[in-house]
Amino acid sequence: MIDPSLSSLGAKVVVASSSDENHPPENIIDGNTNTFWMSTGMFPQEFIIRFAEPTNISAVTVDSYNVKYLKIEKNTSQNASQFESATEKEFQHTEGHLQSNAISLNGSSATHLRFIITSGYDHFVSVHRVSVQNGHT
Repeated sequence: MIDPSLSSLGAKVVVASSSDENHPPENIIDGNTNTFWMSTGMFPQEFIIRFAEPTNISAVTVDSYNVKYLKIEKNTSQNASQFESATEKEFQHTEGHLQSNAISLNGSSATHLRFIITSGYDHFVSVHRVSVQNGHT
């Protein structure tokens, strides 16, 4: 089941490589695709989401604009450090509407997910929503 709002589950964005007061990183997890986080125009850009407790994740869905290449890393520690690679994905360019990409994580357990945007289709990218589909062990 996909929860519409990670923030309602106690998840937090604990690190973001850039911040704009009009488009803060918290917008990524508010469940609303009309709000978003925007990068500052250089790559790589990254953000880290911390879950309230270790979570089994079968897939994440990323709603974004102008993201070209995304890497996802995970860890199971209490600190946002020592990540291991989970997956990588190249997004198709979309004109005039959001990119929506479901990315399998095969039931990985994670306390933190680190999203690294290594390139974009423009100088600026935006991430509108990240949602998680819980996996069962």
